[in-house]
Amino acid sequence: MARKLDSQGRLDDAARAGWLYYVAGRTQDEIAIAMGISRQSAQRLVSLAVAERLIKVRLDHPIAACLEYAVALREKFKLRHVEVVPSDPDGTSSTVGIAEAGAAEIERWLKRSDPIVLAIGTGRTLKAAVDQLPVIECPQHRIVSLTGNIGPDGSAAYYNVIFSMADAIKARHYPMPLPVLVSSAEERELLHAQALVRSTLDISAQADVTFVGVGEMGVEAPLCLDGFLEKDEMLALMKRGAAGEICGWVFDGDGKLMSDAINERVASAPLPPREASSVIGIAKGKRKFEAIKAAVTGHQINGLITDEAVAEFLLKV
Repeated sequence: MARKLDSQGRLDDAARAGWLYYVAGRTQDEIAIAMGISRQSAQRLVSLAVAERLIKVRLDHPIAACLEYAVALREKFKLRHVEVVPSDPDGTSSTVGIAEAGAAEIERWLKRSDPIVLAIGTGRTLKAAVDQLPVIECPQHRIVSLTGNIGPDGSAAYYNVIFSMADAIKARHYPMPLPVLVSSAEERELLHAQALVRSTLDISAQADVTFVGVGEMGVEAPLCLDGFLEKDEMLALMKRGAAGEICGWVFDGDGKLMSDAINERVASAPLPPREASSVIGIAKGKRKFEAIKAAVTGHQINGLITDEAVAEFLLKV
């Protein structure tokens, strides 16, 4: 007799079914027998384990085309690190694939025995990558946020990832207790002069590795959707030649930071010197083609984790 699953233990059952399927290599029929449930219930539990992110899959076998793209991008744009993941032509997610690759690269750095400073930006893709990280004990490292954790209305910024990292990474964390944008250059100077902020800025400048998202321009861009810029401000920025942004810092089509009133209000820490630090952008999607191209052309970043579609575009320009 197949037992009835109660709602309280459903996630436990999903985790058990997921482990049996993905780790132990059992079939759904075998899982059903082992757990005393129907095959249909076993199938639903395995699906639930994936949907609830109880199962995190990494592909260890390198795909030849992706390797070739990575080598070509590294040579063309003089990048330190490149990883290209397969594209899903019908996929709608802007994070699947590169989030997992980003998590794996972050984990590689965190597993180093020598102390490092790891700086982190903000955004949807980075948060998705951090959500993939396992619990890691690394008290020798320091994790520092480049961007503020306060939204335009004074609330905690949802896509600031320093606190998500704090849940998984047992290392010292240094948040940036500021908004992404302030009202004026004078206010930024006043805030940056505060001792706690100054200390965080000093640590971020020493980063051995930095992980950032690459934001596009447009009224549907994160800076607008998250309330940091009004639509008319964004449209004016684009008219002045803005192509993308990293941690709020806006750059033009050549990847050069713009001398602009908006950049004068950015309270984020500057990106660490690319000569001394690996600054790795994690981004994909057609909407970000021009922003990513500008970022690698102007060496705003010297590392890139992306997908085949972006790689093909960059290699054609």
